[in-house]
Order: sequence, then structure tokens, then C-alpha cells
Amino acid sequence: MNTRPATRKEQIVHVAAELFSQRGYPATSMRDIAEKMEMEAASLYNHIASKEEILFTICFSLADQFISAIDEVNDIYFNGEEKLRMAVKNHVKILTDKLPEAQVFLREWRHLNEENLSRFIALRDRYEKGIETILQTGMDENVFQVVDKKFATLNILSSVNWIVEWYKPDGKMSAAEVADKLCAFMLTGLNKKQPF
Repeated sequence: MNTRPATRKEQIVHVAAELFSQRGYPATSMRDIAEKMEMEAASLYNHIASKEEILFTICFSLADQFISAIDEVNDIYFNGEEKLRMAVKNHVKILTDKLPEAQVFLREWRHLNEENLSRFIALRDRYEKGIETILQTGMDENVFQVVDKKFATLNILSSVNWIVEWYKPDGKMSAAEVADKLCAFMLTGLNKKQPF
């Protein structure tokens, strides 16, 4: 598979994501980013207008990926259990493909400016509704227990999002194995037919 080399702006965004994930967004300056990139701070502004632009790029790039993934799952005909498996697998892949960006996405979104924050929250709510749709599908099929969809969705997302705190690409489990184990755990609680 041919992958094009990262643009200078993409390199800057990735380095910034690493710094934001380590130090936090407020504690990282454009000068810090320039220093890590081994370039003059003034040169950074040829590629990026502001630190806010970097945060916007990270948060909305991942948000778009999540929305596309959940829409795809809900657009195809699968049963609720298969939809949930696919949704979790997609979610884990997006998070683990670029861990620093995922950590910033999950931790630093609150620092977006007011207008972007409102847009981001709307996308997050839309994604949660997509998970709720999967749960409703499973309940309608009489495969999942009747649950409070909002509560169940937040529990699912908490479980999946927590992996950014401990997942290591060179660790004992691959991202796909993590997704499988998470799905098995979730479905044990959701499925009507309990194994014990």
C-alpha cells in the first residue's frame, strides 16, 4: 500500500499532538512546538496560524473519522451484535492508529474556542446517538436486554476510550485483540442469553 509522505503541516500537527498529550494543551506553546520541530517559531506560522488551529485540526479530524465509521455501521444491514462489534473495532482502530492525537481528542477538546466547542459537542452527541441506535437495534431484535441506552452508551464509550491510557502498540495485545476482548465483555452484559 502506497502512503504519501506527511506534509509539513501534518508533521507539525503530529508533533504538537505529542506535546499536548504529554504536557497538556495550555502548558504547550507554539515556541515549544517549533523547538521540537527544530525550526524557528516564525517559520511555524507559515504552516499554522495558531495553536487553536492545531487543536481544531486534531479534534475535528478524529471526530470526522468517528462519525463516518458509526454512520457506515448503521447504514449496513447487520444485527445489533454485529453492529456493536464493528463499531467497537472501528473505534479502537481510530484511537490506536494515532495515540497522541487520540489522547488530545479525548482530553483537550474543552480548550476549543466557544464556536468550535459547540460544533464538537454536537458531533460527539451525534456519535453517541449512533451507538444508541445500535443498542436499540439489538433490543428490537430481542437479542439485547432492555437497557437505558444513554447509560449503556456512556459505559461502552468509557470502556473503549480508556485504552488510550494503557494501550502500547508493541504490547501483548494488538488493537484488534483489544477490540475483541472489549466486545466479548460488553456483550456478556448486553446479551439476553447469559453464559452462566
